[in-house]
Amino acid sequence: MTTPNTERALRLTVLVGESDGWHHRPVYTEIVHRAHKAGLSGASVFRGIEGFGASSVIHTQRLLSLSEDLPVAVVIVDAEERIRAFLPLVEELVADGGLVVLDSCEVVHYGNDQERNR
Repeated sequence: MTTPNTERALRLTVLVGESDGWHHRPVYTEIVHRAHKAGLSGASVFRGIEGFGASSVIHTQRLLSLSEDLPVAVVIVDAEERIRAFLPLVEELVADGGLVVLDSCEVVHYGNDQERNR
């Protein structure tokens, strides 16, 4: 077995509410589209089933206490300089609320370069 190729990267996680909007569009959707336009390597959106933020109100998916504002996390991993250059595009979207987290990470690449760059 060969050792996989690895490289240092930065993980950007943006935590917002599902109902947070930007010009009649969900904030998480706007972040994904801006990341795509900026040429970042990819973005994924994860919907939480329960959580609370600065308001201390617990939002949950449970049937007896339906919430329309569940937590949402947008996760993007790319080279540090590309993520840091993207931060101003995120800042205006979360200025009224949201949390931005940056983590150093290591990316493990499997497969050949052509598959990775699709």
